[in-house]
Amino acid sequence: MLSRLVLRAAPAALRALPPPVAVGVLHTTRPLHTTQQSLAPVPPLPEKGGEVRHGLIPEEFFQFLYPKTGVTGPYMLGTGLLLYLLSKEIYVINHETVAAICILTVIVYGIKKFGPDVAAFADKLNEEKVATALAMKNEAIQALQTAIEEEKKEQWRVEGRSYLFDAKRNNIAMLLEANYRERLLMVYNEVKKRLDYQVAMQTLKRQKEQDYMIQWVEKNVVQSITPQQQKESIAKCILDLKALSKSTHAAV
Repeated sequence: MLSRLVLRAAPAALRALPPPVAVGVLHTTRPLHTTQQSLAPVPPLPEKGGEVRHGLIPEEFFQFLYPKTGVTGPYMLGTGLLLYLLSKEIYVINHETVAAICILTVIVYGIKKFGPDVAAFADKLNEEKVATALAMKNEAIQALQTAIEEEKKEQWRVEGRSYLFDAKRNNIAMLLEANYRERLLMVYNEVKKRLDYQVAMQTLKRQKEQDYMIQWVEKNVVQSITPQQQKESIAKCILDLKALSKSTHAAV
């Protein structure tokens, strides 16, 4: 009865309300973004929802009423509120209520019957997506680590480039020194060959002069000896040989 009166009085109350504020006026009078943008990291969304009772009522509601009303407090509150709505005809049971109960029963049955399978399928899809994302993330991390290692190697090579240049400079200096010493040895050998040639020429010239002088002296000496001197010399030699032989026989 009371509900019918409320429904009849609702149109008159709505007509008595002031006209609504225009959207443009609301947009100009009150800005939508009144705070600065926060740069803090957004916390991750929970993977699972909170605990509920009877598939609808949050567990926090029961924990909130437990210190004051005990275990049966929430149930008594819900039962009393339902009885109040029904007794005051705030909520009237009609054919729509029966249809809603039937639809709710079908929904609950479907959730109980097919809910685990659907949840498992959804979890499988979610796990596949997470695995794919993790694989891409690991590949990216691996690629970045490889790039970092390559960059460190390049930096190490750049640091060792000065030592390499020093070694090359030392090698070039050693090559130049070896070439210089080789040229000095070549000059020394060539000069020695020429000096040896000059010494050999002088030695040969001196020997030829000595041979010529000896031959000239012998020739002149032979030419200066007369036949009489030659006979006397031969006789003198014969006498010396006989005296030598006598002295030899006497010694024996």
